[in-house]
Amino acid sequence: MKSVPSVCVVVPYYNGSKWIRRAIESIYRQTIAANEVIVVNDGSKNEERDMLDLLAKEYPFTIIDKKNGGQGSARNAGVSHSTSEFICFLDQDDFYLDDHIYNLVMAIPRKDLRLGFVYGDAVEADGFGNIVRSSMITEHASHPKRNITDLLRNDMFVLPSASIISRKAYEDVGGFDEQFTGYEDDDLFMRIFRKGYTNYFINKSVYVWCIHSDSTSYSIRMLRSRFLYFKKLAGLFPDDRERSRFYFRDCLMPRFGRFFIVDAVKSRINKNNKDELIEILNQYVKLVLKNRSVSYFYKLKLRVLFIFISKFPIPPFFFIRVMLKIPLVRRIISV
Repeated sequence: MKSVPSVCVVVPYYNGSKWIRRAIESIYRQTIAANEVIVVNDGSKNEERDMLDLLAKEYPFTIIDKKNGGQGSARNAGVSHSTSEFICFLDQDDFYLDDHIYNLVMAIPRKDLRLGFVYGDAVEADGFGNIVRSSMITEHASHPKRNITDLLRNDMFVLPSASIISRKAYEDVGGFDEQFTGYEDDDLFMRIFRKGYTNYFINKSVYVWCIHSDSTSYSIRMLRSRFLYFKKLAGLFPDDRERSRFYFRDCLMPRFGRFFIVDAVKSRINKNNKDELIEILNQYVKLVLKNRSVSYFYKLKLRVLFIFISKFPIPPFFFIRVMLKIPLVRRIISV
C-alpha cells in the first residue's frame, strides 16, 4: 500500500448537540485514522458548547471557540489551526462511512503536483440517518469537473464532506469566502478549478448526507447567500461576445432565476421574509434588463411577471402556486 499522507478532519459546530456524537464517532471509526481532528465551535449557546467538553473526554479531538460567522469561517478557522497535508470536512449533522478517509486517500494520484481535490459520492438520509438513496452525487451534474460552462450552469455537487482537499490548493485560493452562508462549497471548488488545480472523482459513496428541516439549505441565510453568489459569478464572468459565450444568459439565468421567482412567490403566500425576497427578485430583474444578450421579449415577460408577483393581491397567489407546477408556465419563467 502506498504511503499515507497526513489528514486533518475539521468539523464546524453550531448548536448541534443532538447530532455531534454521531459525527465524531464516525471519524474515530475510520479504517485509516485522521492525524488531526478539530471541532470549531462557531458561537454556540453555553449548554450546546458543553456537549463538546463531554465528548472530548472520550475522543482526543481539539476544540476551537470563535464568534459565530457561519460554516465557511468555522472551516477556515479549523484549517488555520491544522498542519496536515490534506483536509477533510464533516458537517455536524452528517457522518462518515467507515472507509471515507481510506477511499479518498487511495484515490490521490502519486505524481500530480497540481492536485486540488478528490471527491466521492454520498448516501442521502433523513435527519435520523435512515437511508433514502445509496448514491446521489452521480445523479447530479457531471464528474469530474472539466468545463467552466458546466460549473456555471449547474450546481457542482462537490460536497466538502465527501472530499479530500490539498492544503496547497486550499491556501492558494484563500479558503472559503466567508461572506457566504450557502454556496460557499461551490465557490471554493470553482476557485480551485480556475487556479488550474486538478480534480478526481471516485464512484463510491464515502459519507451520509442527512437532509432535514433544520439544515441550512432551508434557511433565509441560504436564500440570501444564493443571490450573493449569483452576483459574484455575474461579476466574474462577463459575456464574451467575440467567442459567443453568454454566461449570464445561458448559464446563470437558467441556474438561478427560477429560484428567485419561486422564493418570491412563496413569500407572498406564507409571508416569511416577503419584503427581502421581493427585493432580491427586483434586483435580479434589474440585472436581466441590463444584459444585452437577453431578448427584449423575455425581458418584457419577466418585468410583467415581477409586477404580478410583487403587486397583485394575495388570493391569486394560490393560483400561481398551482401554475408554477405546469411545464408550460415553468418554461415561460425560464430562459
